[in-house]
Amino acid sequence: MYEFPLTGAQKSFLRSQGQTLEPVIKIGRSGLTPAFFIELQRLLRRHELVKLRFLGADRDERAELCTRIADEGRCICVGAVGGTALFYRQNPEPKERVIDLG
Repeated sequence: MYEFPLTGAQKSFLRSQGQTLEPVIKIGRSGLTPAFFIELQRLLRRHELVKLRFLGADRDERAELCTRIADEGRCICVGAVGGTALFYRQNPEPKERVIDLG
């Protein structure tokens, strides 16, 4: 599991930033494929905060998918509401960071 400690205030800040984002990646019937994780890694490296949409998954499935995405994608789920979820991973290069958590 990806370990990056976030305070409650930092998670709240990230969720507020995520409200203005459009979902850039969708999970459909094919589920979590290797291509999905490649795209997720690319998006996290570039944007740090990624919003995704679940298509056709019920509440329990979405919770399980969020856990798997966080584990396999080496990122943190900072929030999930309905059919969308927000994932965050800080860029390892300080000069390329988009989000300042203070």
